Formats: sequence, C-alpha cells, structure tokens
Amino acid sequence: MTNIYTTRGTVDFMEKVKEKYPDEKMILMNGSGTSLLLHETEGKTVFQTPHKYEVIAELGQLQDRGFFAMNNVPVSDEGKPVFEDRFKKDYGKMADAAGFTAYRLLRPIGSDTYVILTEWEDAKAFDMWRHTPAFKDAYDTSTMDAHAGPAVHIFTSAPYLSLYSSVSDEEDGL
Repeated sequence: MTNIYTTRGTVDFMEKVKEKYPDEKMILMNGSGTSLLLHETEGKTVFQTPHKYEVIAELGQLQDRGFFAMNNVPVSDEGKPVFEDRFKKDYGKMADAAGFTAYRLLRPIGSDTYVILTEWEDAKAFDMWRHTPAFKDAYDTSTMDAHAGPAVHIFTSAPYLSLYSSVSDEEDGL
C-alpha cells in the first residue's frame, strides 16, 4: 500500500531532509503561503510529525517538477464511503487533459480531510482543466448528499484549494 506524508517548514530545512534521503521519493513545493515537502512511499516516512494519507486511487507518476493542486475536502465519517466511491470513478478522464501529469486520491489517517492531489505541467494547464465540462462533472458534489440519503451529511466544512509549484521549477524561473 502506498502512503503519502506531508510536512511544512522552511525551504532550507526541507531541502536538507530531501538531500539526506536521496533514495526516497520526495517533492519540495511552495505556494499557498507555505512550503510543503511530500513523501510518497510504501514504507514509513522519515518525517517526525507528518500529515498522513493512504493513496486509494492514482493515475500517472508524481514528478518533482510541476504545478500541484490539492483540493482539501473535510468529510464526515458517515460520508466517507460515498465520497470515496465518487472520486474513485471517472478520474481517468483527467488523463486526456492537456498538461496533466498525475492524480492521487488521499484518504486521511487521523483526520477528516481528504486530499484530491493533481499535478500539472504548469498553472496554465491546471487553469485550462478547471474550465472544462469534465472538471465540472468531476467536482460537482451537489449530487453526493442526495445519493447518500437525507440523513447523511457528506461534508463537515467547506473544501479549500491549496496550489503549489515545485521548488525546482521556481529555481529555474519557470
């Protein structure tokens, strides 16, 4: 089983962590007012206090260069099966989008906030995807509450989007 761990900190410190573990798949990124180090592994993380996620759907390979969108969605315990079912379906349509690199649906461990992680060649590719009918269909959550039934509330609070660029792209002036 693949897991993703994230931690925040200064770029300098996180670069040192990344350099200390060159055989681990880590991506350093900046954005949304912070720096984030992402560790994708089938083993344990080297982070001391990470946010922990189980990868429950994936497409493509995460790269250390690109633009990352993390849709953070707080989901109730009773809503998790409906949410997961919805976002495990139809994500393959994204593969045909210009500039698409990778997708991960992340189930939180010790939290209620799922993450829909997508990677794109650049911010323009992501913005183009956001304006397609396929995006609207994928992220139209209005039907989820109806599908779950009147007694089930899917979301515990409003979702929010965090956008990041890889540090290597920023260093190259991209």
